[in-house]
Amino acid sequence: MMNDKLVFLGLLYFIQGIPYGLQSSLLPVYLRGAGHSLTRISLTKILYFPWVLKVLWAPLVDRTGTKRCWLVGTVAGLSLTCLVSATLAPDVQYMGVACSLLAMNLLASVQDIAADGAAVRLLKGQGEVGLGNTVQVVGYKAGSVFAGGGLLAVIDVAGWGWMFTLLACLYGGIALFVWGAPVLDGESARGQPEGRRGSRDAMQPWKVWRKLLSVPGTSWTAFYVLTYKLGEQGAITMFPLFLLDHHMTARELGVWNGVVAMAFSICGSSIGGFLLSQYSIGLLMRRVFMMRTFSMVFQSSLLVVLEPSPLMKGMAVLSLGFQHFIAGLITTLTFTLMMNCTQRADESIQLYGGSATFRSRDDVVPRVLDDDFYCVSAVLSLLATHYSFLATLEVLGKLSFSALAGGMVDTVGYPIAFIVFLFLTSSSALHVWKATETGILKEQVKGQPQ
Repeated sequence: MMNDKLVFLGLLYFIQGIPYGLQSSLLPVYLRGAGHSLTRISLTKILYFPWVLKVLWAPLVDRTGTKRCWLVGTVAGLSLTCLVSATLAPDVQYMGVACSLLAMNLLASVQDIAADGAAVRLLKGQGEVGLGNTVQVVGYKAGSVFAGGGLLAVIDVAGWGWMFTLLACLYGGIALFVWGAPVLDGESARGQPEGRRGSRDAMQPWKVWRKLLSVPGTSWTAFYVLTYKLGEQGAITMFPLFLLDHHMTARELGVWNGVVAMAFSICGSSIGGFLLSQYSIGLLMRRVFMMRTFSMVFQSSLLVVLEPSPLMKGMAVLSLGFQHFIAGLITTLTFTLMMNCTQRADESIQLYGGSATFRSRDDVVPRVLDDDFYCVSAVLSLLATHYSFLATLEVLGKLSFSALAGGMVDTVGYPIAFIVFLFLTSSSALHVWKATETGILKEQVKGQPQ
């Protein structure tokens, strides 16, 4: 049964990683090769914005239908979107490609809501949560490698249309698999329950936020997930483009950054799941964050070398591999930390759209008929449920800084920008270290294998 859960979740997160791979690995190299500025390339990160706004449609997913229906519908929609993309010519239909990727991100974000809800219900105990989050991260990154690195490496041979036709077939096959998946058997459809109990509290957003933030560890975790990737994301976004400008071709970059480096990331994520079964999360985070800081120092030192050479290329590949290995390890630790924090919350606010004023799953959603209930503040408060809240902050932190990194490099140059990235990385390491000494992670270091 456990293997069935992992396969099911792994496939879902694999296909979630495909839009990310297309946009993070293929599109920047394509645009840079066409002569676009780093500022414009960074601004394409706005296509990820549906991941930030997913809390707006999260209650619809949680309150209506079943997880199976939502998953099948979104995956089938991704298949159709890929079929449309296969008819586009990216060289002359840039806006069409951008709209296609935006639609893929929108559908994938809706799928993520249903998949996360299924994961929270399916995974029980620390062991299953650790393995489940490893599968989540590894599956997502494997999808990114398949779509981004693989596509960038062979697009000249296979062509744009055939690549997206292949993706359409893949999505269609997984939609059929999810439709018949036995792990979702017994799930009942949810609708709007009768009664108006709790509508008064729903009109008071501060009560929802107070309940949300009262979960032990939420304030620290929220700040952590918002900031822990800032420096890393700046470097991961800009260093490959630095290599494209000075040391590597697009095809080489597709192999080394799109495939090899992501393979290191998957290894890091996989090892993270194993280490979590042996050591405390606090101890691991303290040591791994220091390693990431040293990795950033090494990568920043390579920026002074502008002349191509085999030695420089080898050091760049080493830097990319280690950087992605540590990033994958940290991501697994972070998602486990988020899941642990969410599982300390009452069931009524664990899932998307659950009102914080209720105690039973049968009474999570009040039926509210007042027109002014749909004011923005009230809606956002109801939508900001616990795991969704943390996941949204995690995406927002990475997205916002990635969108600004190119403009920073265009303005001050690579060396100064990487000094800023290094400062942010060091600050995050200090934040984690302090938490293991006096904060939320202190008790998770004590009494664990050293």
